[in-house]
Amino acid sequence: MKKVLVLEDEANIRSFIVINLKRAGYETIEAGTGEEALEQLRRNPNVDVALLDVMLPDTDGFEVCRQIRAGNKRIGIIMLTARTQEMDKVTGLMTGADDYVTKPFSPAELTARIDAICRRATGEAAVAVGEISFPPFLLNTRNRTLEKNGVRVKLTQVEYSIVQLFMENAGKALSREEILDAVWGKEYFGEVKIVDVNIRRLRIKIEDDPTNPKFLTTVWGFGYKWGA
Repeated sequence: MKKVLVLEDEANIRSFIVINLKRAGYETIEAGTGEEALEQLRRNPNVDVALLDVMLPDTDGFEVCRQIRAGNKRIGIIMLTARTQEMDKVTGLMTGADDYVTKPFSPAELTARIDAICRRATGEAAVAVGEISFPPFLLNTRNRTLEKNGVRVKLTQVEYSIVQLFMENAGKALSREEILDAVWGKEYFGEVKIVDVNIRRLRIKIEDDPTNPKFLTTVWGFGYKWGA
């Protein structure tokens, strides 16, 4: 059974989320503050997905996200926010979140987002098994890792899935919609701009000069491709 941490300071909202996740077959752990969430994760290192509210009494969800991601690249992270400003969404993704959900949201939407992250984490969507070489990169599809010049690049599950998609389609221009469907799933409810933010975050990790990318390049007005 997959385990989900629910960080939400409003008890009624937290109970609503927990009830629906349990109905969907997930085991849940609850927290009402950022410090409590971090302590719960220390006690439960096998948590698969963390749902993090942005507005908290002791800190904010972005800082909790940073701290989690600093020590755990595997866990899926979804930000929960009542705010709709574009910068909140971008900030959450750039601090290491995999996705965001704006309140109010339906139980079906939230469950679909969590399902998609869990599928990526277990590698259920991966077809190829072995290695893909694209010097200076080496992608290992068996243990879901990426190396650049022999050094491991620390990627989240979403970032790994994006790299695998591009390296399996090297030289082919992929539209934002194609990337969204392949990585987030056709049932994804969110916005296509999540692709752009994740590409930006990924370039910081893999490019020598993220402002002038030579591996993950932009196809203006369409999408992106791997290779010039």
